[in-house]
Amino acid sequence: MRVIAGVARGHPLVAPRDRGTRPITDRVKETLFGILGARVLDARVLDLYAGSGAIGIEALSRGAAHATFVEHARPALVALRGNLGRTHLAELADVAESDVERFLALPADEAWNLVFLDPPYELRAIVAPLRAVEPKLAQDAMVVVKHFWRTEVPEARGLHLVRQRRFGETMLSFLEAPG
Repeated sequence: MRVIAGVARGHPLVAPRDRGTRPITDRVKETLFGILGARVLDARVLDLYAGSGAIGIEALSRGAAHATFVEHARPALVALRGNLGRTHLAELADVAESDVERFLALPADEAWNLVFLDPPYELRAIVAPLRAVEPKLAQDAMVVVKHFWRTEVPEARGLHLVRQRRFGETMLSFLEAPG
């Protein structure tokens, strides 16, 4: 696992050794950021269930203004902080050591332009985070949900499914907030 493009291109990333984290493959990450394109530039990014931070770090490397990583598992937090240090992107990031739903219950300082939601497949924790994050989005924001391909992404008020892309058992669903 590595950073694919941008200022931290080629930096290796480590993943926690626990079974609760499913690191994103380079192929999926490359497709994801190819689809997002210029949306990443100067974006305020929220990486929920961040794990190693690979998605948010890639966004920072490609020109996002800031990223907030939300993770509660200790092994993932160690990997995430190490990856931010290794890529020299820590000054552009905040790490919230918190449960996602608890974090989203707090008031947000600013609206997010880009949100990544990658809950553990067995939790199927998509509905509550989508509902909680929706009022905290900027106009024209994009929410990307990484999920098991058979799990339906529910309709969330204010978000519209605009695209899906499948990679084996993994599905990326792109939801957009109206502008």
